Amino acid sequence: MNPHIPVMIFKGSLKSFFMINLCIERLSLIPHYLRRRDMKSYRKELCFDIPTRRAFLNITPQVKQCLRESNISEGLILVNAMHITASVFINDDESGLHQDYEKWLESLAPHEPISQYMHNRTGEDNGDAHLKRQVMGREVVVAVTDGDLDFGPWEQIFYGEFDGRRKKRVLVKIIGD
Repeated sequence: MNPHIPVMIFKGSLKSFFMINLCIERLSLIPHYLRRRDMKSYRKELCFDIPTRRAFLNITPQVKQCLRESNISEGLILVNAMHITASVFINDDESGLHQDYEKWLESLAPHEPISQYMHNRTGEDNGDAHLKRQVMGREVVVAVTDGDLDFGPWEQIFYGEFDGRRKKRVLVKIIGD
């Protein structure tokens, strides 16, 4: 790719030209395997109906099933909560740790009194759930190598629910070869 082509066609400011030229030069540095158009893509929504207000659910088996269905052996997998009061995170599947999370999150953003949250003045009672989600995160991205999740020891993927008692969704998106 010729990085000087923009000189012939660009009629903007010098500053804009340098920005465009820099972008084109960086594009030429992208390895060929990332520029291919034949990369596979897979998408699936997992549905959960958590009967309690808060819970932590290990969703690693469902995510691994999605990976098998995708037939992708090298790539990336994105898992994200599709609700503003839920989270997806990676950690150890140990009940004491989950109890610690519950206690810690409740000390950071206690559910009651619900009047302490401006958000709850809209008629909601889940102001704390929004804050808990912010701390725990929306999504995780995991490398896929040889058809398996590239995890360290003890790592598992969890869905964290902070305002349950209704149907919720998690998006699994996989790209690769």
